[in-house]
Amino acid sequence: MRQTYSFYDFLKSQSGQLQVIAEVKKASPSLGDINLEVDITEQALSYEQAGAAMISVLTDEIFFKGHLDYLREISGQVKIPTLNKDFMIDEKQIIRARNAGATVILLIVAALPEKRLQELYDFATGLGLEILVETHNLAELEITHRIGAKIIGVNNRNLVTFATDINTSLELSTHFKAEPVYVSESAIFSKEDAALVAPYFQAILVGTALMQAADVPAKIKELKIDKG
Repeated sequence: MRQTYSFYDFLKSQSGQLQVIAEVKKASPSLGDINLEVDITEQALSYEQAGAAMISVLTDEIFFKGHLDYLREISGQVKIPTLNKDFMIDEKQIIRARNAGATVILLIVAALPEKRLQELYDFATGLGLEILVETHNLAELEITHRIGAKIIGVNNRNLVTFATDINTSLELSTHFKAEPVYVSESAIFSKEDAALVAPYFQAILVGTALMQAADVPAKIKELKIDKG
């Protein structure tokens, strides 16, 4: 297991500032090619140096033009946590993520029955991994609370239509509990977007805005809203 800090503990201890999970993403189903020529390691190091709390690495080859080797390369270079962003449905994928240097994995509630979600959550926890459990609506959020998730994501993107609406985060925030930490994902491009979710969330996950930014450090600084 690669040694770094607990992402959950970090977010709990840095509650005065909205933290940024910076994503390395070459393409997406909704936008197509985003930045195919990017040097993934340089991009990741720029995220770390600019103060990102964690780096998310897309490893899905078909829809996002990612690769597990990207996760391995980045995890070997940075000191902060890395998230394996993929459609996890099997224990083998979780083992591969850990072996490639990930300290956090993604589980999507919409992709799994609750019993299977719990099994994979417990399996990953047993390996020493942290888990970002992604939701899209209230029913899914309630499932994350039932399985004991500590890091919960709210994806502002509709998985069927690909449309985004930041109000998804704002609406679900009224159902948050005290113990977990919450991450708003997708549809965050500006300081104004970040400021909308900052009162309710501990972190935001940002991909496209950072992959297209001319000045990555400036963009991360812009998004790390001071809650004081």
